[in-house]
Amino acid sequence: MARRPAEPRVFFPWEKRRGLFGAIGRTRARMVALLVAALALLVVVHRREEHAAAVRATRATLTTAGRAISSYRADHGGACPRALRDLLVGGYVRDEPVDAWGRPVRLVCPGRRDPLGFDVSSDGPDGLAGGLDRLE
Repeated sequence: MARRPAEPRVFFPWEKRRGLFGAIGRTRARMVALLVAALALLVVVHRREEHAAAVRATRATLTTAGRAISSYRADHGGACPRALRDLLVGGYVRDEPVDAWGRPVRLVCPGRRDPLGFDVSSDGPDGLAGGLDRLE
């Protein structure tokens, strides 16, 4: 008895489910990959905004501390405060100046750039004194 040739079979996409992508469907896999990529992008943008907000808050603190030190110097004949705590005791600031990362602000008197002035700076996010990410 002669064998008949096999009839050609046509498969629809939902009939051939093989492997991982076949089990969940290629369209769903693309959608999941797109959602994961969008979530990763949101996390990156959120972290950058948090860092930028911390830098802005620290710059505002440095400006406030600089003005308070200028007021202190005007009231004390041009003498710099020995420590930032003197500003708190003298009523020039309400709280001791700290940066957005919870570390105290640094005061250098006389200043490096202006020998008759002062420098107020923050160590930045890494907390290293004189580091590359310090704020002045």
